Formats: sequence, C-alpha cells, structure tokens
Amino acid sequence: MNKASMIIRILMGCIFFTFGLNGFLNFLPMPSMQGNAGAFIELLITSKLLYIIKVIEVGCSLLLLSGRYIALALLLLAPIIFNIVWFHIMLAPDGAIMGIVLLTMETFLLWVNRSSYALLLKNK
Repeated sequence: MNKASMIIRILMGCIFFTFGLNGFLNFLPMPSMQGNAGAFIELLITSKLLYIIKVIEVGCSLLLLSGRYIALALLLLAPIIFNIVWFHIMLAPDGAIMGIVLLTMETFLLWVNRSSYALLLKNK
C-alpha cells in the first residue's frame, strides 16, 4: 500500500504541477469552450479567481511531490477537485474522465492518510 500511495501521490502532484503552471505559462493550449462552460471559465479568468486556484494547485503539488504536509495538500485540493468534477459533469461532460481519475486518486490518498484527520473528526 505504501508504494501505491507514493506512486499516486507523485502522479497527482505531477498533474497539478503541470496544469497549475499551465495557468500562468500557457504551454498547453486550452480548448475553446462554448455556452455556459465558456462563460464560467471567462468569469473565473476575469475575476482573477483562476489565478488563485492555480497558485493553490502549484503549491499543493509541490507539497505532494516533496512528501511533506500531504494531509494539508489533500485538504486544500479537495474543493478544487470537487469543482473540476462538478464542472465537467454539469457543463463539459467530454472531459469528465480526468476529474473522475483525480477524485479517485484524492479519495485513495485521503483514505491512506486518514489517521492524519483523526483530530479533525473527533467529537469533543
């Protein structure tokens, strides 16, 4: 289980590092989106929220790749992954597979690191 979690953690870190940096450097062309999906992305760009999300993605990917503060990185990435999945299910279903893969990886890593969250879930 330890090797599997390390491989998934590094793979997830690489994915978020690549796509996080792409938000700033634009080395991977983004497909044009029409309708509500395009309007949503345009809103994220004009409100500068997309850049905040990309900073969080790059920062968390560096934490995942370094193997430090993994629990924190997974907690910060959870709402981003949720929004990726929700966006693709509701607005752009053709790219949903990547969101589902990320959600599966996140769930697996959260389960492996569940002892790190024990104090958060403890009833006083």
